[in-house]
Amino acid sequence: MTDATPPAPDLAGRVALVTGASRGIGLGVARHLLERGASVTITARKRPELEEAAASLGAPDRVLAVPGNAGDAAARAAAVDATVERFGALDVLVNNTGINPHYGPLVQADLGAVSKTFEVNVVAALGFVQEAHRAWMGAHGGAIVNMASVGGLRSSGVIGAYGASKAALIRLTEELAWELGPTIRVNAVAPAVVRTRFAEALYAHGEDEVAGRYPMRRLGTPEDVAALVGFLVSDAASWITGETVRVDGGLLATGST
Repeated sequence: MTDATPPAPDLAGRVALVTGASRGIGLGVARHLLERGASVTITARKRPELEEAAASLGAPDRVLAVPGNAGDAAARAAAVDATVERFGALDVLVNNTGINPHYGPLVQADLGAVSKTFEVNVVAALGFVQEAHRAWMGAHGGAIVNMASVGGLRSSGVIGAYGASKAALIRLTEELAWELGPTIRVNAVAPAVVRTRFAEALYAHGEDEVAGRYPMRRLGTPEDVAALVGFLVSDAASWITGETVRVDGGLLATGST
């Protein structure tokens, strides 16, 4: 299980922006970075949920909530600019926002839903990188983590459009790492099924059955993913860029689908 020991405050003085952070993995990442000393901006579409999430984090002097749709260029710019204005920097960007509006065979997929999946999961992530680069990282450096998925590393069946978008995000991560080094590091993490509302459809029919396919015999938690993100944006990972790191309880090691 996850280690209950509080993380060291090794990110003190740094500023992070976490997208899709009103709940689930994004909120877990924001909490972890906050506990390690960073100031954190969280953003998501729904203002009430976002404000509730911000309140749950405590430390109002180090938490900023900026509502906005990741697919909206103006909203992306607003979140980045508000972060720099409030905290005076933007050292860490975590592109966590993701959607999966299509469930089923790709040959029957509504192409509008597929386009929207790529627009939010890939294009919006690049948009946030561009804004962060413009506002701070281009001149000062930083670390970026994109939230991919094991679905981007193998065929993903009924969530094929989502998996294809995450494969594109992994490729985007590699391109950006090459382009933005040496001052900006860009990595991705690839979770398997994590116990969140977003992934609930993948285990609601029987969590024990799904977890039984994993060598670790449990599903992931937001804290599992957050700890990896925290490592990748820290100085301990200063020679790691362009990588996609699995956090999957050993699922892909089994070769199962």
